[in-house]
Amino acid sequence: METQTNNSNRNPSRSPNGNSITGSWPVWPTVDGSLGLSEDESVKYARRFYRFGFAMLPWLWAVNCFYFWPVLRHSRSFPRIRPYVVRSAVGFAVFTALLSSWAFTFAIGGEHLFGPVWDQLVMYKLADKLDLTGWS
Repeated sequence: METQTNNSNRNPSRSPNGNSITGSWPVWPTVDGSLGLSEDESVKYARRFYRFGFAMLPWLWAVNCFYFWPVLRHSRSFPRIRPYVVRSAVGFAVFTALLSSWAFTFAIGGEHLFGPVWDQLVMYKLADKLDLTGWS
């Protein structure tokens, strides 16, 4: 009984079962804790998710941010993994801003913004011209 008390007094940032206490350093780099990856494997996966995000798969950046949330949340934890996760967060934010602005431009602006070019830009009118809809 004394051994457990002494261990918890020596390292107050961890509870007796090895998990981190809220507001302290994370013990595991992934959201699934002890069931997840080790730190070395986490570096490999974070790097892969980050790199494959550039291959027109930016949703992997969101997965990277979610899966390595403890790394993203604590600024000084896991310094080998953190650059990939932070860059993934920035990349996903930029991608989301660009996609949203493009979608809102077409949805809100429409024919009033683009004028006569709008008929050539919209795919459903192109499908009607080529008789691909089968609705007529």
